[in-house]
Amino acid sequence: MSSNEPQVGPLTRICYGIGSVAYGIKDNGFGYFLLFYYSQVLGLPSAQASLAIFVALLLDAASDPIVGIMSDRLHSRWGRRHPLMYAAAIPIAASFYFLWNPPELSPDQLFLYLIVWAALVRTCLTFFEVPSTALAPELTDLYDERTTLASIRYFFGWAGGIMIAAIAYGFLFVDTPELDGRLIPGGYELYGLIGAGIMFIAILISAGGTHHRIPTLKQPPAKRKMSFMELIRETRESLSNRSFMAIFTFGIFSATGSGFAGALSIYLYTYLWQLSSRATAPLILSGILSAAIATYAAPALSRWLGKKHAAMFFAFLAGILVPLPVALRLVGLMPANDSTALLPTLIAFNVVAIAQVIAASTLVSSMMADIVDESELETGRRSEGIFFAARSFISKSLSGLGIVFATILLEIVSFPTSADPVNLDTDIVWRLGAGYVPTVLGFFVFAMIGINGYRLTREQHEANLALLTEREAN
Repeated sequence: MSSNEPQVGPLTRICYGIGSVAYGIKDNGFGYFLLFYYSQVLGLPSAQASLAIFVALLLDAASDPIVGIMSDRLHSRWGRRHPLMYAAAIPIAASFYFLWNPPELSPDQLFLYLIVWAALVRTCLTFFEVPSTALAPELTDLYDERTTLASIRYFFGWAGGIMIAAIAYGFLFVDTPELDGRLIPGGYELYGLIGAGIMFIAILISAGGTHHRIPTLKQPPAKRKMSFMELIRETRESLSNRSFMAIFTFGIFSATGSGFAGALSIYLYTYLWQLSSRATAPLILSGILSAAIATYAAPALSRWLGKKHAAMFFAFLAGILVPLPVALRLVGLMPANDSTALLPTLIAFNVVAIAQVIAASTLVSSMMADIVDESELETGRRSEGIFFAARSFISKSLSGLGIVFATILLEIVSFPTSADPVNLDTDIVWRLGAGYVPTVLGFFVFAMIGINGYRLTREQHEANLALLTEREAN
């Protein structure tokens, strides 16, 4: 698409963005609830649960480059991306439901069950997410429009995950006189059913709402026989782009840090802050305001500073603000758990901190779209699927590694299984917080440093588009 063609219309933007609700629900479930559910609720030892989640991630790892290549080279009357997006809807919904609804099983059987269904959820979602994200640089080649499109997508992704979490905390995790609602399996079973239904609908809306743009999208390369080694060589050639390596480095640290923080968040809500399920719901919901702020902040600061420096700024603030409430609690500067000021204070911190995380991720996604054009200029190939598959792999694998780090910290502080929030040793909770703060800070600071190697500016991007237009004309 040339830069002279109309920008993406408002309805198409919204439909495109709604697709990320599916990823947001998956990400929320895996990052916040899955480890806690299988270890604290179902009784699988946390080390085993973490290992199962990580093994599932490794099994899924091969799907990203395969789907990326398929998405770049698929020939069909519905283009390169949409057949895969439509086909993913039912398998995603079914696998997500079964992940949260295991039958009565022994610990060893539960371990295997978690591996299988977690791997299926991840793999099925790859068949939607990789071609869907690869659509962005095809829908528009305008520098700022890509940031806007990425902002909308991240808004819906975060909003979808937040809404399902808020539903869980507000209505599904129902406390009883004997037990905290977060420790009752029934709430998670309903969570799986509701999440599966929403994911199915979101995928169909996104695929259907962008279907009319298929004739304007880039066509796949001509069919040709390629050896496996030739395919590897072309993929390696595409991914050797210097700016991509900067994003790769950013992804290593930001995804690991986010996975670590996400996996421990429910532990902090339950045991450090001692919030009830109902009190946690508005804290989770405040993330929607974060997403809305980021939707406007990311494009605005990008226009002023450029994408790279804006992303570095947001990543630095995220590293400070995400662990700050826990740090303040450790030194006695947060309101007490029984204070009415605690929840509003946590909400304020949460809104600002999460906005930084979303804004940084938004800009990196937009930067990835610009790399596609530079890579085409260097290699002569459009490789949207390969690039976004690589980013998906980084995000998934390293967030899984973050869960492993979270588990290691839980083991170091001797965190017990099925712990009572009221009677848990305060020294254990303090040690958990003391390990959490520097780890999160370190991951995000290194992410900020990593993105510094990105070299594409607005001017360079426009020059690349001009050269590509000239090449196509000749």
